[in-house]
Amino acid sequence: MADFTADRAEAGRRLDHVLHGRLPQYSRSRIQQWIRDGNVLVNGAPLRASSLLRGGESIRVEPAEPPPLRAAPEEIPLTILYEDDDVVAVDKPAGMVVHAGAGVHSGTLVNALLHRFGTLSAVGGEMRPGIVHRLDRYTSGVILVAKNDAAHRKLAAQFSSRRVEKVYLALVHGTVKQENGSIDKPISRDPVHRTRMTARLRDGRPAHTEYRVTARLPGFTFLEVKIGTGRTHQIRVHLASIGHPVAGDTLYGAPAQVPGRDSLGRYFLHAHRISFFRPGDGEPVTVISQLPQELEDWMAGVVCAPQK
Repeated sequence: MADFTADRAEAGRRLDHVLHGRLPQYSRSRIQQWIRDGNVLVNGAPLRASSLLRGGESIRVEPAEPPPLRAAPEEIPLTILYEDDDVVAVDKPAGMVVHAGAGVHSGTLVNALLHRFGTLSAVGGEMRPGIVHRLDRYTSGVILVAKNDAAHRKLAAQFSSRRVEKVYLALVHGTVKQENGSIDKPISRDPVHRTRMTARLRDGRPAHTEYRVTARLPGFTFLEVKIGTGRTHQIRVHLASIGHPVAGDTLYGAPAQVPGRDSLGRYFLHAHRISFFRPGDGEPVTVISQLPQELEDWMAGVVCAPQK
């Protein structure tokens, strides 16, 4: 426990900034978590991390241990699309985070996998057992998981050499003019909005996306998308960069509400098919995840919506 009094030099500064200066051995994010959890009292009362001090306040900090850096099993339903001695292919629902991070410590795909299988590959570390690649939280579909270290390394090599084929289904806003197309734009972290990626800078990592129109709907285009690289938010960033954001993806420019339609509550982006070579014997395998019913229903509503 730490007790101290804010001095004049700290007047006008945020509470979390002052605490980080006083307790530099702890990260700012950890201090902010203590504030949120009520482990910090200012004149006997909790405040927000952004609260400005006046100087002279009595501050008490009760440090709390961080959560264990190891994922724990949780009984969460899973849909298994394929399994052998080395690999599991899971149908991930939209809304499920793949592994812990950014304030999410439970309810993840990893938690569910550990309950179902007990042990998985340790190559990715104790917080990401078995995880060879990822899907965004609000993207659904097939994802591969390695059961052991040897399988993990072989699958990772296939991803690195682009021998894994990943096919997505996406409903995007607007009319995509070409029946087929490709996007080659480097992707990097947005320097202003750090939760976003951008394809507007030249110094990003190379990224290649191909698309094919499979249906044209009023105000939307339904695409089959293949990616040759696996950059963060790649499909979402690339499609938005050509003026066709994925439906439901407000981070990259999709409207929050479509007239006459309920809010989608997720991205209309689905990992439909993945093809790889079995680590054990090298035989090719293709796993398919059908478009979720909620996306089928939402798209049918677009088709049936009265046109102005």
